[in-house]
Amino acid sequence: MEITELKKDLAATFRWTARLNMNEGVANHFSACVPGSTDEFLVNKSGVHFSQMKVSDLILVNKENIEELKKKPDLVDATAINIHGTIHQKVPHAKCIFHVHSKYATALSALKNPTLPPIDQNTMRFYNRVSIYNEYGGMGFEEESLKMAAALGNKQNLLMSNHGILTTGETVSDGFDALYYFEKSAETYLTALATGKELNVASHEVAEKTAQEWSNYPSDMGRAHLDQIRLILDKEEPDYQN
Repeated sequence: MEITELKKDLAATFRWTARLNMNEGVANHFSACVPGSTDEFLVNKSGVHFSQMKVSDLILVNKENIEELKKKPDLVDATAINIHGTIHQKVPHAKCIFHVHSKYATALSALKNPTLPPIDQNTMRFYNRVSIYNEYGGMGFEEESLKMAAALGNKQNLLMSNHGILTTGETVSDGFDALYYFEKSAETYLTALATGKELNVASHEVAEKTAQEWSNYPSDMGRAHLDQIRLILDKEEPDYQN
């Protein structure tokens, strides 16, 4: 994908996350590696609400400017540079990273046991496919970021206890689709828990089979999802492309 389309994809995900009320003030960060690189990435500018994010608000971070940017928190949040820069560098499959403190994922992260059980088709997508980082140690500066990268390992998703959710993808559409469905899954689980009734948890065999079916689904639903989001934004909020 050319970088212009990559930027439009990434900007669109900010706008849609705001529509879903999954953002938090002017905090939280999404990033995407420049094609062919693991140490050059785009990340959102500090202080811009997700609902206002544009292509021009994406800041390029690389080896040449990263130390200077760390001194300019008004341009790029220091936790964004640390968390995203470290994970991009240490976890090769994390080409795109989505980190939010969304309502249901964060509530799940606050539970003593934050494991997401396989209770429906969506939660089964994440069965044995989420790493849990349960040693929260602060805001996400250098030491904390290294621990997050190590905890993520070869998984696509990282639930950070007492913190929130981080999903990754080879593409923007992969990472955002995982974020969307993880939040839906956490909402389903916590809603089911709120009934006080016994959960109908699927067997390991069924949950693993369904997770594999999600992975092997014949069409690229994540790409189709983002394409439809962009079509809507092209009509209703075309300035995201500016």
